[in-house]
Amino acid sequence: MTRGWDALDAELAHWATEGLRLPLWWRDDDAIAPTEALVRLEALATRLNLPVHLAVIPETAQEELAQAVAQSSHLIPVVHGWAHKNHASADKKKCEFPSTRPVDEALNAAEQGMDRLKHLFGPALQPMFVPPWNRISPAMLPWLAGLGFAAVSTYGPRKRVQAAPGLVQINTHIDPIDWKHGRGLVPEEHLLTPLVDTLTARRTGQQDNAEPLGLLTHHLVHSDEVWEFCETLLRRLLDGPAHPWRLNERIG
Repeated sequence: MTRGWDALDAELAHWATEGLRLPLWWRDDDAIAPTEALVRLEALATRLNLPVHLAVIPETAQEELAQAVAQSSHLIPVVHGWAHKNHASADKKKCEFPSTRPVDEALNAAEQGMDRLKHLFGPALQPMFVPPWNRISPAMLPWLAGLGFAAVSTYGPRKRVQAAPGLVQINTHIDPIDWKHGRGLVPEEHLLTPLVDTLTARRTGQQDNAEPLGLLTHHLVHSDEVWEFCETLLRRLLDGPAHPWRLNERIG
């Protein structure tokens, strides 16, 4: 049985044979300030000519980050909640916008995040809401479009195109960081096997290939192994059926 990178290459060959195209996007979370890691992120995005949707934490975002983004054609700022602070109860997974938080309070925080980043980034800011820890109360979703958001992004294959009227769901699907075991690289086999399964399901019509396939990264905590995996993976996809997707293109 073919495994690992060989299995990915074999699946990508099927895509080529069938003349299929794969929309590909990249989201990187928790940006606050310009750092050496951000420079490395931007350099990789430039080499690949693949834009990075930079999920910026509004409460602590620095003016210097906006200046760095303004000098790059490959960093696209989006809204990463408000403060990246946990509001879930102690027995629940971390979440800034849990169902137990009053909706009005949560929406005020989301609006505050949009306003602060509009002030920092101006028209470069794209109207995507990225809830920290990829979790959000369903009660918030119907109201986000009214705050000016056009998209919401969490993790995993989306269940529907629109999370709510006027709000497209654009998720991420690949997270290379082993959060539970030292934040190194997840064993490659554990990343590549589900990716091949996902690509096969998309190719055969069992999953929605209109949703861009999303890589989720966190540049501030990357090991060299994580950086290397991301570059190898993205190059393989882009050399094959993938084409870059960015939020300010047609959403869907």
